[in-house]
Amino acid sequence: MDRRSPIDTEAADPDAGWLATVMHVAFFVLLCSSLTRYLIVHPAARSTPWVIVLAVVLALLYVLGPVLGPQQADGRGAPPSTASRLWLAAVIGVWFALVVLAPSFGWCVVPLLYTSLRSLRTRSAIILVALITLCVVAAQLKLRLRFGFDPNLMFAPFAGAAVATAVFLYSQRQADRLRTVITDLVRTRRELAATERREGTLAERQRLSMEIHDTLAQGLSSQQMLLQAADRLWDTDPVAARRHIRTAESIAEHNLAEARRFVHDLAPADLAGGGGLDEALRTLADRESSETLRVRFHQDGTPAAALPDRVQAALLRIAQGALANIREHADAGTAALTLSHLDDQVVLDIADDGRGFDPVEKPGGVRGHGLPAMRARAQQLGGALTVESAPGEGTVLTAVIPLSPRS
Repeated sequence: MDRRSPIDTEAADPDAGWLATVMHVAFFVLLCSSLTRYLIVHPAARSTPWVIVLAVVLALLYVLGPVLGPQQADGRGAPPSTASRLWLAAVIGVWFALVVLAPSFGWCVVPLLYTSLRSLRTRSAIILVALITLCVVAAQLKLRLRFGFDPNLMFAPFAGAAVATAVFLYSQRQADRLRTVITDLVRTRRELAATERREGTLAERQRLSMEIHDTLAQGLSSQQMLLQAADRLWDTDPVAARRHIRTAESIAEHNLAEARRFVHDLAPADLAGGGGLDEALRTLADRESSETLRVRFHQDGTPAAALPDRVQAALLRIAQGALANIREHADAGTAALTLSHLDDQVVLDIADDGRGFDPVEKPGGVRGHGLPAMRARAQQLGGALTVESAPGEGTVLTAVIPLSPRS
């Protein structure tokens, strides 16, 4: 627990600083006014020097509170230190002596109640408050006994002290609850930040896996197929074998460019020329065309404005993934890329005349990593990916991306 005096609390609790300042100022104002009144009413009394000395001692003790180092109790934690108890006992003892000599010093009771409540644990503070209040009542009754019995002097101080004590303890407990809530909120915020970091890491891993699958993995797969074909034809048809090798070399060159841009987290290489998605898809169709697979590109409509970079990159990756699946699995002779620019969305259709498959053959129609990666790319932009296929009837894959602020 932080060690602090009942006077020096501003550093520990800035919100309570103004209340502590008011109480301390009020104490010295009441002490000075009580001493002034006594000197005016009893200028030549034999006890006057003692009253002056005790008032000065009380003021010095109150000011020296931070130097003596008492700590503020919280009502529930560790008990106050010995220094704190001794300091408070000295202050209350000197004040009690003053009240016996001059009952008007009883007006200093409110700041002293506040100090007692802050310096002691709850049970001890309540007992001390009751004793202080009893002292004030006794002094006032002695002073005014000649005027007859006054019920206000008997009961009002106790009622006021009870109200002040209850309000103080209620505020203290509310502050404790608030500190607990703040602690829980800070812990929850840290846990949420850790969760967001984990989710961000998983999302980045998914993005990287899709990028690798749609670029490097597909290119390496194509090169493997071409080199295997060249190896089979090397003796029987050297011209075709060399053609396959040149094609593999071209794919390797393109993959190298993709890898460099992937390392620098740039756009796909086909979009780097600035020709837009239409030109990139046309280039992709030309590059993927071969003797066994002819790929055509068709554009329907004209965009009112340039598509966002994220949309262009996603649709190009989807087209690359779809053509890779066609080349490796469909055994198709032709494939068509159709890009349709509508008012509020852009649609990419990839169709082939291959062997087709049953989209519901596996749960959700998921086969390998390609389709889930393409579907994830579309969903990240608020779009959707649908697959229409049947065994022996080819496949049509459609990606729809809305043109909204989310894109």
